[in-house]
Amino acid sequence: MHRMYRHLHANPELSMQEEQTARYIEAQLDELGIEHFRCGGTGVVGLLVNGAGPTIGYRADTDGLPIKEDTAAEYASVSTGHLADGTEVPLMHGCGHDTHVTTALTAAKLLTRQRENWAGTIVLIFQPGEETAAGAKAMVADGLWDKAPRPEVVLGQHVFPFAAGQVALTSGPAMALADSLKVTLYGRQSHGSQPQDSIDPIVLGAHIVTRLQTITSRELAPLSPAVVTCATFHAGLKENIIPDRAEFTLNIRTLTPEVRQQVLAAVERIINAEAQASNAPTPLIEKLYDFPRLYNNPDHTALVQSALEAELGVENVHLQQPKMGSEDVGWLGDSIGVPTVYWFFGGFDPAQANPPVNHSPHFLPLEEPTLSTGVRAALAAIGHYVAR
Repeated sequence: MHRMYRHLHANPELSMQEEQTARYIEAQLDELGIEHFRCGGTGVVGLLVNGAGPTIGYRADTDGLPIKEDTAAEYASVSTGHLADGTEVPLMHGCGHDTHVTTALTAAKLLTRQRENWAGTIVLIFQPGEETAAGAKAMVADGLWDKAPRPEVVLGQHVFPFAAGQVALTSGPAMALADSLKVTLYGRQSHGSQPQDSIDPIVLGAHIVTRLQTITSRELAPLSPAVVTCATFHAGLKENIIPDRAEFTLNIRTLTPEVRQQVLAAVERIINAEAQASNAPTPLIEKLYDFPRLYNNPDHTALVQSALEAELGVENVHLQQPKMGSEDVGWLGDSIGVPTVYWFFGGFDPAQANPPVNHSPHFLPLEEPTLSTGVRAALAAIGHYVAR
């Protein structure tokens, strides 16, 4: 297990480019005698069949991130890859997907050795492209649920920066819907000394970015969580030229479809109204990508929680508030109307005051008890449904 983890950690690949990772997973499934097929390009699906019984889906994501690793690990990544525009970037498993693949394959190995203890079918979903929200949709569009038997629940887990050996889960809305937008503002270029001849897209953009924050502070009820973030803003080439356009991007997080629609409508209204107030042309609003909801079915969450408590101890399993981060695993179950249960397992020394967060160049979970906890949690949750 640890050798597998170190191999995966040292060899990350970008979203929807996980060809080497997919081949590695296929080789592991071949060794275990588990039938498998490709789906969604670099996605791999294993069918672990053991007689008549329930069908359970279990998902592990496989992609890495364009981050230069800054850890002291002897197995640290020095890999590089290429973005869609051809830019070469350093690569790192900065969100722990290497632990997800390792724990899923290890759980599958143990299940093949313990066939007398369970019965049914486990659909092992090794999903690409979680970081860009492309992978789950790609697998479903490629006929995942036409090629694999329909499960009664989809399970999954994610390593997170809290104490190793601990598990946390949420009942109901668990992670946010997310929408990323690119906005192009149009103005009229002029010399900096002649502002009267311009329509300044930077001033326009400043008003938009500021007013967008009033959506969460003045348009939503205080108990309706949402986040509206402007993380990039680009305009102009020289300090004495008012440019003819500006571009910025937005990332929007909400927990329910109703609030999502309210926020998106408000974003569009504010952008267009501020442009009109500046006598500017209508801006261009483009969707970059979106993440679906992650909703943990309360009934199934309670069942999985009991299974985790029985395996790991009540003191090591906790209920937590929803997270405003996003995940596309929900699409796998929602696309066919079956419930999802997704939980988090800790990966860091409890004595560490500020462990590095996911997507940090310093993100490096402890190998143990992190991996063993992930395997035990996966087996406990799956076992609840398929144990004899």
